[in-house]
Amino acid sequence: MTDRKSEIAANLARVEERIAAACAAAGRARDEVTLIVVTKTFPASDVRLLSELGVRHVAENRDQDAAPKAAQCADLPLTWHFVGQLQTNKVRSVVGYAGVVHSVDRARLVTALSREAVRSGREVGCLVQVALDAGEGGRGERGGVAPGGVAELAALVAGAEGLRLDGLMTVAPLTGEYAGRQQAAFERLVDLSTALRKAHPTANMVSAGMSTDLEQAVAAGATHVRVGSAVLGVRPRLG
Repeated sequence: MTDRKSEIAANLARVEERIAAACAAAGRARDEVTLIVVTKTFPASDVRLLSELGVRHVAENRDQDAAPKAAQCADLPLTWHFVGQLQTNKVRSVVGYAGVVHSVDRARLVTALSREAVRSGREVGCLVQVALDAGEGGRGERGGVAPGGVAELAALVAGAEGLRLDGLMTVAPLTGEYAGRQQAAFERLVDLSTALRKAHPTANMVSAGMSTDLEQAVAAGATHVRVGSAVLGVRPRLG
């Protein structure tokens, strides 16, 4: 085993222990939580090592980095998740490799995703990104729709050809009433998810929590955690 593979394996084991402990503390089964490893800024060679170590879900937030990396790793049994803010002019590229888009936050993006999914003959899973720092009708600092806009946007996704409404995503906000209160933020997301499932029973994915707050996300009821630095290390500086 190479030094890099050993390093990633050890980090993965520590993250797995954290998730397992958080599940046990919350009275949840370990298989209720899926680990998505965020590979942004790391090379395709690391993605290949992750696959060898059993990881099946990886995420990127910039199409210009993700598209060539996904192409280099097209032979691997991976589901690619797109987790960054998505411009409509990048949709065609993203639909080419992403199985799930976590950052759906406006009607225009739904239309673009649907058009490209149909054109390419793919079904794309979509999560409505919820901005808990947004005023009603507004968008968050890092994208997302205000809680009051979730139902309308979710219905748009659910009715769009080529798209599958999978659930909700949030990033713990840095401002507003939930700043510094990650678990409260994630609990609010789970409440919104419960309400969403009354109209869309299969939209049961709750994407929340990262390297620093995955325990709070698991305690709140997240089904997917997005972990980068705890697995792959400190990110290289972008040039």
